Amino acid sequence: MEYRVRKILTSLIAILAATNLDAQNNVPKLVVYITVDQLRGDYIEYFYNTFGERGFKRLLNEGLVYHNIRFEFTNIDEANALATLFTGSNPNLNGIPCKYQYDFEKGKETSILNDPDYIGNYTKEHYSPRNLMSSTIGDELKIASKGRSDVYSIAPNAESAILSAGHAANGAFWMDDYNGKWATTTYYKGIPWYVDRYNNGPESLSARLEQMVWTPSLPLDRFNAFPYVLDDLPFKYTFKENTNECFFNLKTSPFINKEVNRLALQFLEYGAFGSRTCPDLLAITYYAGNYRGNMNKEYTREIQDTYYQLDKDLEQLLDKIDQKVGLQNTLIVFTGSGYYKSEETYPDGMQLTNGEFHPKRCVALLNMYLMALYGQQTNWVTGFYNSQIYLNRKAIEDAKLNLTEIQEKAADFLREFSGVQFVATENLIRQGVWNESTSKYLRGTHLAHRGDLIIELQPGWTFNNDDEKVKQADTQTKVIRNNAVLTPLVFMGNGIKPERIYREVKATEVAPTVTHVLRIRPPNAAGSLPLPELIDN
Repeated sequence: MEYRVRKILTSLIAILAATNLDAQNNVPKLVVYITVDQLRGDYIEYFYNTFGERGFKRLLNEGLVYHNIRFEFTNIDEANALATLFTGSNPNLNGIPCKYQYDFEKGKETSILNDPDYIGNYTKEHYSPRNLMSSTIGDELKIASKGRSDVYSIAPNAESAILSAGHAANGAFWMDDYNGKWATTTYYKGIPWYVDRYNNGPESLSARLEQMVWTPSLPLDRFNAFPYVLDDLPFKYTFKENTNECFFNLKTSPFINKEVNRLALQFLEYGAFGSRTCPDLLAITYYAGNYRGNMNKEYTREIQDTYYQLDKDLEQLLDKIDQKVGLQNTLIVFTGSGYYKSEETYPDGMQLTNGEFHPKRCVALLNMYLMALYGQQTNWVTGFYNSQIYLNRKAIEDAKLNLTEIQEKAADFLREFSGVQFVATENLIRQGVWNESTSKYLRGTHLAHRGDLIIELQPGWTFNNDDEKVKQADTQTKVIRNNAVLTPLVFMGNGIKPERIYREVKATEVAPTVTHVLRIRPPNAAGSLPLPELIDN
């Protein structure tokens, strides 16, 4: 009897030990977080027949696939999307409401990450993550590992690179708009030798630029996803370094993804990712939007070729990860930024807009109205930017007037303008007195950058910035679509079982899910729970 009890106990201990070993092995050695700026799930479906087996198809066939993620605010752009995905919080908590902010005193637009306290390496720009109020996945990983984990990011633009890296990362790299080199900021300490070699060696982008010509990768009849392509002419784009637009254009072509891959493969080859006692994180951002010169052409062979080439880039990246670390040891996270930027033109005689709202005229009339109310020759309105009106708070304070009262009176005045659907005051949002109409403004703005009044136009109405020089030569309606852009979310590798989930998930759920897999706490502003399918996995 004693022998049998001992044998049972020994077996139980062995089972528990094996279970514990399995659990330990479920923590990945490496997380590769892939975000594709302006990714469209419908385009993946339309172009599916042109893809190979180890890029998009591999992700969709071998991963846990969510049909769509939803951002809970409007005016989505590259910066606030990446900040939300990596912090697990909306802009009202993470501090990044938009990619750019406006300095009314200097009369110019600047990046939300502009920080004169730090200088650039391989760039003239000054950036840091100071305005990012929340911790990120990488920050929490650094804290948990006591700095032993390596955290790096690579992206076409500074905003994507810095916001996916966070505050505590080893480095964040993006392509400079003017010299084509991989740039960073002195906020991050040190540049790996292979980045310097990339920028200055014989295989630098400048040395290869003359040979980079974008022509169709497939016969034209293979680009048959859209019946709206009217011409049979092949496209051809070249990139000349001595022109100001060179790198701006290249960063919206398939070549930017190949350059991102070149550097990412250097990190995987020489960075010892996945070999440390604690997991590492590599954040990669690709681009899948329209070519800069084709923003007003919605259905093109160029966008089909962009996805075809991106499929090859994904295949190359996944194969390299499998070779160096092993996909079974790596958590792959794949998603998009939840918006799509384009410009619309209408055929002759076709008019879809109901009217134009002129912010410049609105500001002038509102200022006259407030002057009439308060009897002073003062500029009560500072200006208009990003659908928001900013009042002159210093003048209001000096006059000892009630800011909330002025906001309400201004809002009542603006509601009478043609085309205005809704006006929310900053005070109403800050106090939390909000409903379905105002909730998207609460989540999508931050008190440090929020205007005093937020204007929403009726469907079909557009903003007409009369003072924009571009209006003289360009009459297209610029549109950012985020109301109907399918954005898939895929988790693959690390023992995750393939599955299709058609439930819509929130963008704020991604970061807590990744940190759950890593067995670390979520970013400090995250409020969502991990996705239940990953807990089961």
